[in-house]
Amino acid sequence: MSLVLPGQTVARGVANGEGTTTKGDFVISTRTGIFDPKTISVRFPEKIEETGILPKVGSLVLARVTRINVRQATVSISVVDDICVKEEFQGVIHVQDIRATEKNKVKVQNSFRPGDIVRALVLSLGDGSAYFLTTARNDLGVVFAQSSETGEQMFPVDYQHMQTGSGFTEQRKCAKPILDE
Repeated sequence: MSLVLPGQTVARGVANGEGTTTKGDFVISTRTGIFDPKTISVRFPEKIEETGILPKVGSLVLARVTRINVRQATVSISVVDDICVKEEFQGVIHVQDIRATEKNKVKVQNSFRPGDIVRALVLSLGDGSAYFLTTARNDLGVVFAQSSETGEQMFPVDYQHMQTGSGFTEQRKCAKPILDE
């Protein structure tokens, strides 16, 4: 059993269980939790770390986008270095920290939407109210999203677009999928 994140491929060529969905031949996690290969399901951890876990520079985090504006996306951090935390931390992804290239063309509203689940890296401890995060690597960005138009779950089709099962496409800064072999 291992900790999995939304959007992470957990199995291939089998029927999906609770907390998972299928995309073609792949079984993909729809939530953060513990993957059980016997039942092909993702369940919430029985123990959530209560104390001592704080994001530090270089920590990989999983966060939900809570609001966006033209300069930044505000997020709520719920997983730090593969450990679910009891109390969420606030984080900010500034527009210049969204992509490594074409920084002058980046628009926050085309990269993230409220409700998106984002994999990010802690860039600095921030300003006292929020950690500063970055998604400026291929493996960082949106890992799980629902369409703002149809409400359907979306999957990445490239680094800039996500698509629903019915073919509706929206722009996002997508994380490269983590494929478990």
